Amino acid sequence: MIRLLTLLWLTALPIDVVHAENSTILVVGDSLSAAYGMAPEQSWVSLLQNRLRIQGYDYHVVNASITGDTTQGGRYRLKRSLERFRPAIVIIELGGNDGLRGLPLEITRGNLANMVEACQEAGAVVVLAGIRIPPNYGQTYSRGFHAIYRELAEQYGLLLIPFILENIALDPELMLADGIHPNAAGQETLLDNVWPVLLPALGAVP
Repeated sequence: MIRLLTLLWLTALPIDVVHAENSTILVVGDSLSAAYGMAPEQSWVSLLQNRLRIQGYDYHVVNASITGDTTQGGRYRLKRSLERFRPAIVIIELGGNDGLRGLPLEITRGNLANMVEACQEAGAVVVLAGIRIPPNYGQTYSRGFHAIYRELAEQYGLLLIPFILENIALDPELMLADGIHPNAAGQETLLDNVWPVLLPALGAVP
């Protein structure tokens, strides 16, 4: 089931950050970020909002993730999200469905590059979340797919999460029965993979 979750929390105290005029974090992702198989408040995106609040960061998080989405879908709808929310930071977590469908690598790379450029032109800091696909797609394709994220991070100077499912994907206790999606128990670890990469973009706590 496709669902679009928008989470907005505001706190009272301003914070001095690079993009002080807007402290919105926009998450553009697929089922890994769309609370697939769990309540919305259990997802890593919701946990991110909680951690920001607890640690004193005055950001609100907008989750524009859709289960089943591809880089093409994300590219198509990103412009409207940038215009609507004017985020200071954009976390792009897309590409997994491209890989599982065996889409040409140049298409996935081109879509992600287009999204990165749009975000940077809008003045947003980009955090790119890397993903891996199973080796049964062939070593050439699998390695080439994973390399896309590193190459884009180097080309555009992005903050890179090398593999967003690190320490999760091979642990059955943290995964749903489909072996693709993290369960509710895996969301905290997923956030722990995001947090240290995101932290430099947040600025100082007042």
